[in-house]
Amino acid sequence: MAPRNRVWAVKPLNMNHVTTLAKNCLRVLSTFITLFITTQSFAQKPSDWELDKMPVKLETDFALSALPPYLQSNATVYLLDPKKGYYVDRKGSNGFICFVTRTEWEWGEFRNDIFTAISYDAEGARVIFPVYQAVAAMRASGKFTALQIKNIMTDRFKKGLYKAPARQGVSFMLAPIMRSYNGPTSDYKKVITMNMPHYMAYAPYVTSADIGNTPDVREDGPFVANAAAPILGARKSPFGYIIFPAGQAEKAKIMKDSQDLLKRLVAYRSYLNPDGMKH
Repeated sequence: MAPRNRVWAVKPLNMNHVTTLAKNCLRVLSTFITLFITTQSFAQKPSDWELDKMPVKLETDFALSALPPYLQSNATVYLLDPKKGYYVDRKGSNGFICFVTRTEWEWGEFRNDIFTAISYDAEGARVIFPVYQAVAAMRASGKFTALQIKNIMTDRFKKGLYKAPARQGVSFMLAPIMRSYNGPTSDYKKVITMNMPHYMAYAPYVTSADIGNTPDVREDGPFVANAAAPILGARKSPFGYIIFPAGQAEKAKIMKDSQDLLKRLVAYRSYLNPDGMKH
């Protein structure tokens, strides 16, 4: 028997149904995107924000070592509470401050092995140190990932919340060691221990080329460090520095006079050994 011819009935297209279906698809897509972003955020491991508390005497001595001896006794010392941020441990009278930084926001990652002693004069304390305070407080809250902090700080800089120093000034970084990223810009991402006592003169918006060096600092002599420049754009980051390394004789004296401090630092964390570049 020949098969019967079938007649398929086609229902009229209901535009209201189509519109509703499209809206539902958009909702599903929006939910998927939100879940994806949330998943990515969790993948950044926000728990990595937790830092250990350095022994107070060790942190104090390390922070003070950033300054030349004649400025240490009357400088203000800030210490880090890993659950709150920086606090004044000792109020000074000469306008200089010192502290140990444990977070570099420009690289967008949390590490627990960054230890860099820094000091600022009164102008640096007024306009530059608040950046370190803000970053430390956000990390200490445990509410932000490292990438979120990087984005927040980038937005603040672009909005002009942080200003360049209003005058020339200096930041001393004469500590016997520092453990940080191995270059003057955020293009570098290896963390190493260095013994590189140096002086930093404020140089907002200046580049290494302006002072005769190369962008990757291949040449000996002074160079410019401005880790935020690759993020904010050339000549748009207000916190640049011309770096002047301490002379060989001065460096040798710093290392000799800091032997006790160095032993205590290495006992605290073995990777703070200044012999070579431990990483």
